[in-house]
Amino acid sequence: MVAADLMARARAGDGQAFRELAEPYLRELQVHCYRMLGSFEDAEDALQNTLLTAWQSLGGFEGRASLRTWLYRIATHRCLDERRAAARRPAKEWGVDVGAEWPEPTRLGEVPWLRPFPGALLEGAGEVPLGPEARYEQTESISLAFVTALQVLPPRQLAVLILRDVLGFPASEVADMLDSTVASVNSALKRSRAGLRSRLLPTAGHEPPPAVGSPAEDAIVAKFVHAWESADMGALVALLTDDVFVSMPPIPFEYKGRDVVARFCGAIFDAGRRFDLVPSRANGQPAFGAYLRDTNGASHGVGLYVLTLSGDRICAMTRFDDNVLPAFGLPGSLPSR
Repeated sequence: MVAADLMARARAGDGQAFRELAEPYLRELQVHCYRMLGSFEDAEDALQNTLLTAWQSLGGFEGRASLRTWLYRIATHRCLDERRAAARRPAKEWGVDVGAEWPEPTRLGEVPWLRPFPGALLEGAGEVPLGPEARYEQTESISLAFVTALQVLPPRQLAVLILRDVLGFPASEVADMLDSTVASVNSALKRSRAGLRSRLLPTAGHEPPPAVGSPAEDAIVAKFVHAWESADMGALVALLTDDVFVSMPPIPFEYKGRDVVARFCGAIFDAGRRFDLVPSRANGQPAFGAYLRDTNGASHGVGLYVLTLSGDRICAMTRFDDNVLPAFGLPGSLPSR
């Protein structure tokens, strides 16, 4: 009866009533938009557009589907419009010039618009009600590796896979959301699963990461911080898996394999660059604000590092630009030590 009263008031133009109706779904819709778009900032915009569209269209909501399903329908279409737009965040050149000789990248990345999701905003996101056909844990489906692999799928396949395999919506509901047929949804799901498998295969066989906040995670994080802040290449290399992977969106350079990653990190440290790290979390993974030390002892923010762990080793590190730091509550600079 409370929900019915809120709906009646919202239909009559009560904005506060609409906000109370939508509020329980905001966090999961934000995460849904992020999976669709691969960028926290783009997801924020898509969520706001979703709420505006829902508010303006509330008179047309007939209740044949739940309010949650209706909001997912709107959010999915807003994200599909964004995915089909020609202008996505382009790749850019690396602006670091320290006289070092960088190794040739192993390959060029395909997702320069990838941006991290602040860990603080994921609290409670794992409590999303999933359908019985969901195939992925919520923590896995928000990881950087998973979100990156999603971005390479065609837009419609991407939407179908998230709605079916991540959220567990029935095929009939997904067909209604996408103005399609069950047969078309099933066909798109089959193709999207094959595409996703091909993108995630390079990490097959890795040990699972240690539990969040566990002594095992704390231990590897502490070792990484010590190695990176002291430029101890021996300690750093000892933490890496043989097939460790480094990427730096929107810079397209990617490095795969312990030897080439060691040469890349060594070039940074050989040029005299030293860093302070401030712990954070992104996409459910350990992350650090990276601050380059000045000659006067102060440090200014140069990026965010996100680690992907495998057992007691690091199997991937993703470096993002310093303009993501505010979303993580991290300062632009640190005082003198």
